[in-house]
Amino acid sequence: MERAEAYGFSGAMSGAFLLSCLLFAAVSRRQRGPYMDEVFHVPQAQAYCHGRFLQWDPMITTLPGLYLLSVGAVKPAAWLLGWTGSVVCSVGMLRFINLLFSAGNFYLLYLLLFKIHQKNKAVSGFQRILSALTLATFPTLYFFTFLYYTDPGSVFFTLFSYLMCLYGNHKTSALLGFCGFMFRQTNIVWTVFCAGNVVAEKLNEAWKIELQKKKDEKISSRKGSFSDLTRILQFLVGYLTSPKNLVTLTALTWPYIILVSLFFVFVFINGGIVVGDRSSHEACLHFPQLFYFLSFTGFFSFPHLLTPSKIRKFLLSLRKYPVQYSLITVISLFLIWKFTYVHKYLLADNRHYTFYVWRKVFQRHELVKYLLVPFYIFAGWSFADMLKSKSIFWILMYFVCLLAVTVPQKLLEFRYFILPFLIYRLNIPFLSLYRQLLELAFYISVNAVTFYLFLNRTFKWENSDEVQRFMW
Repeated sequence: MERAEAYGFSGAMSGAFLLSCLLFAAVSRRQRGPYMDEVFHVPQAQAYCHGRFLQWDPMITTLPGLYLLSVGAVKPAAWLLGWTGSVVCSVGMLRFINLLFSAGNFYLLYLLLFKIHQKNKAVSGFQRILSALTLATFPTLYFFTFLYYTDPGSVFFTLFSYLMCLYGNHKTSALLGFCGFMFRQTNIVWTVFCAGNVVAEKLNEAWKIELQKKKDEKISSRKGSFSDLTRILQFLVGYLTSPKNLVTLTALTWPYIILVSLFFVFVFINGGIVVGDRSSHEACLHFPQLFYFLSFTGFFSFPHLLTPSKIRKFLLSLRKYPVQYSLITVISLFLIWKFTYVHKYLLADNRHYTFYVWRKVFQRHELVKYLLVPFYIFAGWSFADMLKSKSIFWILMYFVCLLAVTVPQKLLEFRYFILPFLIYRLNIPFLSLYRQLLELAFYISVNAVTFYLFLNRTFKWENSDEVQRFMW
C-alpha cells in the first residue's frame, strides 16, 4: 500500500466510523430497549455476563459465539475502565460490539479487494478504497451494525477466514471458519468454499497443462460452449478420482476437512443443524430462493449489471442459443411451480421489508411468480457474465456453495443473502469510477431511507402497546 493510499484509506475508515458512531447514538436514543431478535440475544448475553453459562433460551437457533465474544470483550473493558452496575453488558454496550465488527469488516473488505485484484494494475488505490467503503455500507449488512444481531460478527470471521485462505494460511483460515460457525451454523458452507478455492486453483493449473498438451485452442478454461463444458466435467471427474491427486488435495485442505468433519459430528449429536427452536427453521428444497438471490443481487449491483452493452450482449446470447434458454425457462417454471414455499413469518410480520415485497409483488396474482422468470434469467446471465474472469472451476465451486446456503432455507430473509453477495461482489471486475460512485450513492440513499423509516415511521399493533419499527 502506497503512502497516499494508506492515508486515503485511514481517512475513509475514520470518517465512516465517526458517522457510524453518530448514527449509533441516534438509534440508541430512539430504541433503548431490545428490539426484534434482540429480545432473545441481549438477555442471553447478559446471562453469560453474570456467569450463568448453563442458561440457554430455547428460542435461539444459533450457537453462542456472539455471546461468548461479547463477554470476552466487555468484561475486561469494564474492569480496565472501572465500569460497574447496569452499564456492563447493557443493550448499548452489546450493540457497540457490532460497531467494532463493522470497522473490522471495512478493513477486511479492503484487504480482500487488494488481494483478489492485485494483478490488475489498472485499478487505482482510490478505486479500492471506494469499493471497500461501498461494500462496508452495503445496506442489508450495515443496518444490523446498530442492533445486537449475529450478522456483523458472522461476516467478519467469514471474510477473515477467506482472506487467510487466499494468503495460504489454511490452519488460521479453518480456525477463523470455526469462529464463524459459532456465530451461524450455515457458515460451514464458506469453510467448504475456502477449501474449494484451493481445489479450484489446483484444478485450473492441471487443466492448463492439459490444454497445453493437446494444443487445443478451441477449449478455454474460462468460458465456452456446452461441448467444452462437457469436456471440462470429464476432466474434473478424472482428476478427482485419481488417488495421487486426492492425496495432494487432502494434504492441502486437511484443516478444512477436520472442521467439516466436526460439523457433521455436531449435526449427528445435535440431531440437526439448528439449536433451540427448530419448528420455524425446517430445511426444504426451496429452489426459488436462488431466483430471489439473483434478483437481490441485480438490485444491489445494478450499476454493474444493468448497462446498455450488457443488455445487447444478453439479447445476442438469446438469439444464439434459443434452445438452451428455452430449456432453462421450462426448468425455472417447473421449480417455481413445485418448490415455492411461503414461511409463516413472511406472511405474519409486517415489520420486515420482505413482507411488503411478497404482498405487493408476489401476492398480486398467482401468475406473477411465473411472469418474473425472464427477469430471473437475465439476472442469472448477468451474474454469470460478471464472473467470467474467474476459472470455470471457481465458478462451479461458488455455485455449489451458493445453492447450499440458499436453497435449504424456507424463509425469504435478505440477511441470508449477505455473505454470498459479498463474496460475489468482491470477485467481479472493477468498473468505471462513475459507476462505482453511482453504486456508493445508491447504497447511501437506501441506508438513509431505511434509517429514516426505522427511526421516524413507527407504528403499533392493535393488540400491543409496544412501538414497532420497519427493518430489513
